[in-house]
Amino acid sequence: MTTSILPALPTVGALHVYPVKSLRATSTPTAVVEPWGLAGDRRWMLVDAATGKAVTQREDPRLALLHTALTGGGGLRVTAPGRDPLDVAVPAHAPLETARIFSGQVEVRPADEPACAWFSDHLGSPVRLVHLDRPELRRPIDPDYAGPGETVSFADGFPLLVTTTASLDALNHLIAGGDRPHEGPLPMDRFRPNAVIDGTAPWAEDGWRRIRIGEVVFRVPKDCARCVVTTTDQATGRRGQEPLRTLARHRNFGARLVFGQNLVPETSGTLHVGDPLTVME
Repeated sequence: MTTSILPALPTVGALHVYPVKSLRATSTPTAVVEPWGLAGDRRWMLVDAATGKAVTQREDPRLALLHTALTGGGGLRVTAPGRDPLDVAVPAHAPLETARIFSGQVEVRPADEPACAWFSDHLGSPVRLVHLDRPELRRPIDPDYAGPGETVSFADGFPLLVTTTASLDALNHLIAGGDRPHEGPLPMDRFRPNAVIDGTAPWAEDGWRRIRIGEVVFRVPKDCARCVVTTTDQATGRRGQEPLRTLARHRNFGARLVFGQNLVPETSGTLHVGDPLTVME
């Protein structure tokens, strides 16, 4: 008599939050899922002092060198090589102003002037640090993919991003066989995910439409089109040509260079490293 062994479910291998948009990730063993993303994820952002436009690694890859950690009450501690740490409290009573992120606008509250000066001095250009006030009311998801009232923080377009280690391994194999193998293998931090899933087949996430991770159910509205930020070494701030060069050859879907999937929470709860993932649709 033989006994068949069912394959284990995929599981969460890592969880990441990005307290300030485009700054270094903070890894965490657990994360609370709010309707607009993980608690503490991308609730802060840098903007150009003159225009109010978001400043990201697209414009300044040195942002990758700034480390952030959440402190009590949603505040921040920011560290950078050669600088004294910066502690920032949530600007609860600062007047609202308008910031620009991509083609949209959002109401924000600016941090105090010493915090803005710290970032301006570090980057060598005038910027302001701003905080997202009540994200449930401020920034809608693209209506082509959103349900009624669904919102997002300062993330590019959707509340969460999920990637898989098997797809990264497959991508690195393609890079190794290409004309710039010296740029690989790439680490997962190039893709700035919130959740990294172990134990899938390569590119299995392309077929997900609805999933459960632990106790939380997510809709998978669309894949994630990648930009120049993925070419930035998150440890040094230097740029290369990968993975965009290889994605253009092997993962080009309608002029979108795809890696990972966007998620919208359908329920709330807490994610844990080690949680199983179940594909529902």
